[in-house]
Amino acid sequence: MNDTGHEFIARSRHHLAKDFVPKIERCLEQLTDEQIWWRPNAQSNSIGNLILHLCGNARQWIVCGIGGAADARDRDAEFAQREMIPRASLHSFLKSTLNEVDSTLAQCDTGKLLDRQTIQGTDVTALEAIFHVVEHFSMHTGQIILLTKLMTAADLRFYDFEGRKPVLRVSSSA
Repeated sequence: MNDTGHEFIARSRHHLAKDFVPKIERCLEQLTDEQIWWRPNAQSNSIGNLILHLCGNARQWIVCGIGGAADARDRDAEFAQREMIPRASLHSFLKSTLNEVDSTLAQCDTGKLLDRQTIQGTDVTALEAIFHVVEHFSMHTGQIILLTKLMTAADLRFYDFEGRKPVLRVSSSA
């Protein structure tokens, strides 16, 4: 399990920090604060709400659930937020949260990936918790991309195709 566990954690860290976050950053670069907090209807979430939710979820499941930090998450507040948080502050919050997540994953003992804990009222292994966060991040990153494309009508040009292999373009800054 050690090689498999190490690879699983390495790929999870890669997807979160090197794939999903740069795509969210590219979206943030294209949008005004007003667009980040726009919602198509009362039942839908803004990009700002989705980012708050991603940070809350990743911190609860990884930093607290696996890393043992105190869990003070207010999930409902992530969706209830209506006051505009400026793009720079939202981006900073995303980066600091993902730094905590990455640090926790970097210190994760692969021999404990099958250890069980209760996170958000669910009995899961550490492996399940990590998988949940990566899957969850992927889903909401896709929603953020879709909302950005709807508002900007722009090709976000995430990839260059060099030698028939896609290369993720890194954001300049958000």
